[in-house]
Amino acid sequence: MRTETHLKPNKQATTKRANASTAKHDVIVLLKQDHVAVKKMFSQYEKLAKQEDIQGKVKIANQICAELIAHTTAEEEVFYPAAREATHDDDMLNEANVEHDSARDLIGQIQSMDEMYDAKVKVLGEYIAHHVEEEENEMFPMVRESKKLNLKEMGVTLSRRKQVLMKELCNSAGEVVPQQLRAKLGLAGRH
Repeated sequence: MRTETHLKPNKQATTKRANASTAKHDVIVLLKQDHVAVKKMFSQYEKLAKQEDIQGKVKIANQICAELIAHTTAEEEVFYPAAREATHDDDMLNEANVEHDSARDLIGQIQSMDEMYDAKVKVLGEYIAHHVEEEENEMFPMVRESKKLNLKEMGVTLSRRKQVLMKELCNSAGEVVPQQLRAKLGLAGRH
């Protein structure tokens, strides 16, 4: 799979791209916004679980899973390769990839709709909270301090990739289609 690198170009090229770019935020700001949004979704899930709203829980769990799949995939394709190049910290990026894989495994279990559904969503939330803390306190500052990347341009690329991924996971009304989510996870034949 081809990944784009976003090393900072020379000053003239930067000016031309800055004028052409419609990026409102850089990639780190966008990733942090995703973190906040998914944290809110986990809180919503907890409230629905306490109310024993099964239909509501399943809907928000599917939304959490779709958002995490789109986020982790775009992050791995756009941000992580550039972050690895900028920081040269293979251990940190390898650990982040393993954390993404673990989250995907748990998402697959949640999508299988077996017993311990609430427990698995709760553990996924804990995994994600740990992962977010490491990214925001370690990785993101290292990447920003490197000053080697065009973070605004990466923000545009990441945002576009996430939009494509979410379109693959949702219907025309923007609602997550569980069958498409399971297919993206390689679980198409299960329910």
